[in-house]
Amino acid sequence: MKAVAWDIDGTLIDSESLHHRALVETCRGHGVDLSSLPDRAFQGVHMLDVWSRLQPRLPPTLERDEWLAAIERFYVGRASELVAMSQARETIDALHARGVAQACVSNSGRNVVDANIAALGIGDLIAFSISLDDVAAGKPDPEPYRRAAQRLALSPQHVVAVEDSAAGAASARAAGLFVVRYDPSEERGGEADLWISELPEIVKLFV
Repeated sequence: MKAVAWDIDGTLIDSESLHHRALVETCRGHGVDLSSLPDRAFQGVHMLDVWSRLQPRLPPTLERDEWLAAIERFYVGRASELVAMSQARETIDALHARGVAQACVSNSGRNVVDANIAALGIGDLIAFSISLDDVAAGKPDPEPYRRAAQRLALSPQHVVAVEDSAAGAASARAAGLFVVRYDPSEERGGEADLWISELPEIVKLFV
């Protein structure tokens, strides 16, 4: 293994609640009540697919880009509330000290990705990030992780993808990466090459 491609939301940063609030509040502003949805109703699902699912309930005059921009504004405006997942920064620091290349691969839009990276303080520790705005198709399509491997100039099998969602894991597996599922609850449903409950376990792959 020569590099790590990190998912961000739910893997490096505890952001699911804020994503949910941004969605619920934006839709409420357009007369649609989603308050009964659980926080993880759209875990790992990119916003274009969320729009497709919710559009029939939204006003017919509402444009997709307007809706997406409002959700991003809500999220970015509250990014100071975000908290890193346990030992996320320490793990990234440890890999960086070992000279391991790292990148972030997200299903969120560019503004959200940049806000998350800033909140984590890892901008100078990763080589690049890939957002939903940078690809034609988001996870579970293999394009995001395939593009990450290409930009790292590595064969996919030499890149470790760290994911917390089934959609992300499916994307990485289809792209040929070594798939690590991060699940602190240890419920471990779905496929992966390796399951971990603590992020520092990733460092052991590079010792």
